[in-house]
Amino acid sequence: MNSANPIVSSDSEQLILVNEQDEFVGNLSKRECHLDDGILHRAFSIFIFNRDGDVLLQRRSEQKFLWPMYWSNACCSHPREGETSEEAAHRRLHQEVGLKTDLTYLYKFIYQANYKEVGSEYELCWVWAGIADEADVVVNANEVAEWRFFPRQELDERLEQSPEDFTPWMKMEWQEINEKHLPAILG
Repeated sequence: MNSANPIVSSDSEQLILVNEQDEFVGNLSKRECHLDDGILHRAFSIFIFNRDGDVLLQRRSEQKFLWPMYWSNACCSHPREGETSEEAAHRRLHQEVGLKTDLTYLYKFIYQANYKEVGSEYELCWVWAGIADEADVVVNANEVAEWRFFPRQELDERLEQSPEDFTPWMKMEWQEINEKHLPAILG
């Protein structure tokens, strides 16, 4: 194992099952949570911007069970039992893209999306945002195939021209961020 690219998640890790009010109702393996139409569990997504307002996107590793090689936001994952969403967001942001930065909670929402005949995401997702410099990004190749900062206008154009290249949660979150949260994030 390459120490720069550690294994940071497994199909057997226990996710936090929740109801629609985000109340804990149990635990189940990551794999089981994502089979068929999915089982509602807690998750988070992080959007990172640079000082110019460009947004960091990653192309998910080909090793991903769901949406491999799709473009998505800087980082997304699941809190572990006993871990807050904020603690998990900081942990995973560092594990996936090497960043340590302040994060601002934006909102949470529930979504369900099926990926081919493979499985589904069914998540109550907390959305976070932060600011970081490109020079600080160090990706874990087990999680990230490719990355770059996109100017917002270019991202909007690519989403319109090729929406099938992006994860469903990223598209939903980006629309909400564009409509309601950019001024607060970028100052």
